[in-house]
Amino acid sequence: MNEYVLGVDLGTSAVKVSAMNRDGEIVAQQSFDYPLIQSHPGYSEQNPEDWVSGTTVAIVRLILDDHIKPEEISGISFSGQMHGLVLLDANNQVLRPAILWNDTRTSKQCREIEAKLGSKFVDITKNKPLEGFTLPKMLWVKENEPDIWSQAKTFLLPKDYVRYRMTGKLGMDYSDATGTVLLDVKDGQWSQAICDAFDIPMSMCPPLMRSIDSAGTVSSSYAVFSGLDTHTKVFGGAADNAAGAVGAGILSPNMVLSSIGTSGVVLKYEEDPTVDYHGVLQFEDHAIPDSYYSMGVTLAAGYSLNWFKRTFASDDSFDDMVASAAESTVGANGLLYTPYIVGERAPHADADIRGSFTGVDGTHKKTDFVRAVLEGIIFSFKDIMDIYDENDKQFDTVVAIGGGAKSPLWLQIQADIFNKKVVSLTNEQGPGMGAAMIAAVGLGWFKNFQECAEKFVHFGKTYLPNPDNAKKYDQLHQIYAQVYDQTKGISQQLLAYRRENN
Repeated sequence: MNEYVLGVDLGTSAVKVSAMNRDGEIVAQQSFDYPLIQSHPGYSEQNPEDWVSGTTVAIVRLILDDHIKPEEISGISFSGQMHGLVLLDANNQVLRPAILWNDTRTSKQCREIEAKLGSKFVDITKNKPLEGFTLPKMLWVKENEPDIWSQAKTFLLPKDYVRYRMTGKLGMDYSDATGTVLLDVKDGQWSQAICDAFDIPMSMCPPLMRSIDSAGTVSSSYAVFSGLDTHTKVFGGAADNAAGAVGAGILSPNMVLSSIGTSGVVLKYEEDPTVDYHGVLQFEDHAIPDSYYSMGVTLAAGYSLNWFKRTFASDDSFDDMVASAAESTVGANGLLYTPYIVGERAPHADADIRGSFTGVDGTHKKTDFVRAVLEGIIFSFKDIMDIYDENDKQFDTVVAIGGGAKSPLWLQIQADIFNKKVVSLTNEQGPGMGAAMIAAVGLGWFKNFQECAEKFVHFGKTYLPNPDNAKKYDQLHQIYAQVYDQTKGISQQLLAYRRENN
């Protein structure tokens, strides 16, 4: 009999479910889109029921259209968009739309956390309070929707809610729990000190589990809903960045992940839980037991390119637009782009900063602007990698996934700007691959993730830095690094004007 695991990749715009066999081959794959709710500037929400419905439709299609037999599905696990707040009442019913990771309404609450706990907060959580994290969202609901807050008995993150609907059991894995900034990372427990400081009942915090831990089996009610078999085991799963790192083979300290999706992520495997980046980088529990990872996020990486295409190149295909950057030069003929069009997270935690093109000249062409966007996104990643250099965290290989790994030109730009070897994957599936690997290890198909990666993860072409280009990019990055300070005040004034007049 064939035997499969399902990797559920619950993203911001869609869910993708992959069926994989013991050889790490994708046998079938289905996806389902769902909408965002953006009722006010800076707000970003979703209906959790859309995640459940979308996941279920994708599974039903695997069974009906791809002829995956329910009894052949041995395990399921998850990758989930991080930080999104799902509030449940005493009957585990959803109280309001989920507030997502890219919602920026909580600046006031972040300042309140800093004022009350100061450096103690970073000592406990290894992170600064940022608008994207879950705790500030909880405080926003507490302050602005007291009727909702008074009914709230439990909170979950997106994938945890979908898993609850599959199994009937509440829980959260450590990699997602660290992203709530309610976890004491050193002790591996919910922080009593933080809950007490903000009058959050400890009972609201769900049980903790490892990513590879069993969360039960498919419930009889969900089996009827989805067509799955009740023997199928369900595992904890991981935050999307942790799952993406697993799926990209980031399993040792010499490797760094460069991921370009809607946002961009630079992620490094960490063995030492005492490393201190002073909250500038996020520090999280990994999907790999007793391991960690650090990461910095650029909020508008792929989103910058999508915005540019939608606004200035709508008639071009995406591939043709990106390829046209080859007609420009290293440094885009003296044009710089800062990708702060929805604010920024690392290394500048600033919800009010906005993007810019600097050095615009009457001789610049559209191809220069395209190249400036490609380079600007990678310059923002270089900002994050410089923090590793400053802390003597050596690495020699960058694994590129997402949109930045689909273009040979953009891969070479990464190698030249990072001045590091860059490799892509031949079977890239990102977080969905990691989710499937979590289920495979949880089932005991492999003794650990390293053994699993030998079957599931396959590296492709290597891109080496061009020394001349690397030298030019080093000079340009030093100029790029000055733009934030030069434009911060102007961005704040323009944003204030827009809020007053819109």
